[in-house]
Amino acid sequence: MTYDIEIQIEELRAEIRNACDAGERRQIQAELDVAQAELATAVALQNETVDREPPH
Repeated sequence: MTYDIEIQIEELRAEIRNACDAGERRQIQAELDVAQAELATAVALQNETVDREPPH
């Protein structure tokens, strides 16, 4: 799951570098912010799951 979000983030970063106007850059930046928040949440959930597993 995180891999897909990481790919999306890299694609958005490429798009923002090639954006022609400020409005387009703002829109892409908003999408990038959402994707980065989703990635942070996914990583936190993974870490929480790992931390909760009982030792073997």
